[in-house]
Amino acid sequence: MRVNGWTIWITGLPGSGKSIVARTLKQRLSNEGIRSQIISSDQLRRILTPDPVYSEDERDMVYQTLTYIVEVLIRNGVNVIIDATGNKRKYRDDCRGKVKHFFEVYLRCPLDTCVERESSRKETYMAPKHIYVKAHESERNTVPGMGDPYEAPKTPEVLVDSNMLSPEEISKIIVEYVQKSKL
Repeated sequence: MRVNGWTIWITGLPGSGKSIVARTLKQRLSNEGIRSQIISSDQLRRILTPDPVYSEDERDMVYQTLTYIVEVLIRNGVNVIIDATGNKRKYRDDCRGKVKHFFEVYLRCPLDTCVERESSRKETYMAPKHIYVKAHESERNTVPGMGDPYEAPKTPEVLVDSNMLSPEEISKIIVEYVQKSKL
């Protein structure tokens, strides 16, 4: 992984472990002397839409902006880890089409495990709190996997069951895959 300018998009349902895997991956890469930047849709959303409604138009704007930022970073030799649900394939496919070295990592995780994790986690990494509880109470019908569909990747470069592996094990799998890609 000597060439700069690749992107790893970590996708999955809310609560599947995207944020912790992104941070664990960044640390693993750093330990190997590889610099990277995490772009989080939750952090970006706080700037773009401080009072989000999670409409389709709003999501389109957030993911178009995310992809633009990734393109700029890539052009400047920055390796990017995207921490974002990207509930529609079109968001991830758009980024893939604009970035030469793109790797999609799908953290497959049963919805009940995601709900349990989301309700008990202490660190939210800027994600909204209690989204599944609100979805159950019909306060928010736009939660991917519940009120809004989550379109799983058809052919991700890396597919792991995040309820079966630790973030460290997942980050190791990701790094091994990217290294085999001979960038």
